[in-house]
Amino acid sequence: MRQIFLVLFVMSLSGCVKTEKKEDSNESKISLNHENHKKSANDFMHESSTKELIERFESKERDEYQKPELVLEYLGDLSKKTIIDIGAGSGYFTMKLARKANKVIAADVNDKFLEYISKRTQSEKLENIELRKTPYDSPLIKNKEVDMIFLANTYHHIENRQAYFEKAKEGLKPNGELVIVDFFKKETPVGPPMDHKISLENVTQELKKVGFKDFEIEVDLLPYQYIIVAK
Repeated sequence: MRQIFLVLFVMSLSGCVKTEKKEDSNESKISLNHENHKKSANDFMHESSTKELIERFESKERDEYQKPELVLEYLGDLSKKTIIDIGAGSGYFTMKLARKANKVIAADVNDKFLEYISKRTQSEKLENIELRKTPYDSPLIKNKEVDMIFLANTYHHIENRQAYFEKAKEGLKPNGELVIVDFFKKETPVGPPMDHKISLENVTQELKKVGFKDFEIEVDLLPYQYIIVAK
């Protein structure tokens, strides 16, 4: 069962917040060289080729820490839902969601990723996946189009997040949910550099500004990541 927490409860976790801020300060001194600090999360990721990224996204190592079946179980019954997977990448979650949901929109800014997902949908004979090329500054969701907006390891890639998620929120149906899976703001064996990670505290603060009011927080399911469900 998923446990629901209101924003005020999330904000009350002052001990965790203070610890994260202290870690942030210390880690920033040792994490990356000066050149990397100037790079955006997107620049850093695309230092690798699309082929290398796909191999990384689809690796057994990712399965071990991402635990996709536990994530899908946590999300509950998806059978009647339309879901947009923002930052779909190789389709790691897209394909798994499509086996559970009514429809999945695989959204990405990268044509090569979308081409790869297209080939996968054909080979795996999944007919409930729509491909959508999106710009960096908009999710391109139609008004009240989806029941769930899903982002795995993608939130920290989005710049101008307030404007982006204001647009995204308009695409949610009544009682729709925004689901974010991303890395704790601390040193982890996998994941982006420290200065690209965004703490759970900061994510909830940013989403409050967009108009999300209720937050469901899970910090124990995955070893290196939190899950936020916002409404």
